Amino acid sequence: MSDATTRLTQWAIDKITSEYVDDVALLVAVDGASCDGDEHGQPFDYFVPATERGNEFAQTFIIGDVGNDLYPRSWERTERTACLKDSATQCLAKARILYSRSDMDTARFEALRQSLFMNLANPEFTYRKALENLDTAMDLYKTVMFEDRLYRARGLAGFIYRYLATAVACLNGTYFDDGTDAQWQAMPERFTDDYQAILQAVSVAALRDATHSMIASVRRFIMSRKPEIAVTDSQPDFDDLADWYQELKTTWRRILYYCSVGDPGAAFNDAVYLQNELDIVSEEFGLGEMVLLGCFDATDLGLLASRATELEDVITSAIDQHGVVIRRYDSIDDFLAGHLSQNGGLGV
Repeated sequence: MSDATTRLTQWAIDKITSEYVDDVALLVAVDGASCDGDEHGQPFDYFVPATERGNEFAQTFIIGDVGNDLYPRSWERTERTACLKDSATQCLAKARILYSRSDMDTARFEALRQSLFMNLANPEFTYRKALENLDTAMDLYKTVMFEDRLYRARGLAGFIYRYLATAVACLNGTYFDDGTDAQWQAMPERFTDDYQAILQAVSVAALRDATHSMIASVRRFIMSRKPEIAVTDSQPDFDDLADWYQELKTTWRRILYYCSVGDPGAAFNDAVYLQNELDIVSEEFGLGEMVLLGCFDATDLGLLASRATELEDVITSAIDQHGVVIRRYDSIDDFLAGHLSQNGGLGV
């Protein structure tokens, strides 16, 4: 650390102890932020305010060619960082405390740092975070598809890369920092090639192709690393599946009807809704992948009708096998008779 950096650090500490001793909890440096030996981030990167007045310590200035931003990061933001809800993870992971108001403040900060590392070591947690970042990248890609300006598309591609790199880093039990020199143990196929394609793209079409390829590759990478969920004493309640089926029975009926009268639009709409529902219950009840829309053919709706019937049989068989009775009645008279007998007559 140079003499200038040491003096700047001391200036910040002196200002805290003389003007903000009750208002600033920590002064923090972030290692690895230096560029071309400018020691950026070494004299300080941010401070943690202890009171509202502490935020007044914030200031920006330039010394030589180096810009300095002495900014506040609240305890609440630091907690979000520990839960990977803040993108600047390195501000906690690579932090070095330069000044602390008390041992309690130091301990609180170090506990949050350990919480971050524990989260990064939790496969279920990092898998969820990877999915969140993938979803954000896919949302950005929708805008790329309709963007004609090259500079806008480049900016979007850059953010898509950052979110996807964060997803990959999570699945490697770490966080995205720079990314260009990341040495992850596991990488999606073509990830580096796709990144180079983004850097070298000179047209919006090329950026669309590169980002699409990268998203598809990372998506496959994430899906292949879904963690095994620990077996617990809690088992799915197939009474709930029966309730779900009784509610969705009309959707099956509608699909079969629209298939029989040759209405592909109406059959498709109901099949889309049912497919989404099947995706949910198949996961929750361990029924395996249940593909309905893969059989949709507007010129031959019989394929969809047949597949819908097959999947309905899978659902009802699973319910029956777990000893749950589906509440079926042949007519309104049977329904009313059954309920009257349960209630002991109309007088109840």
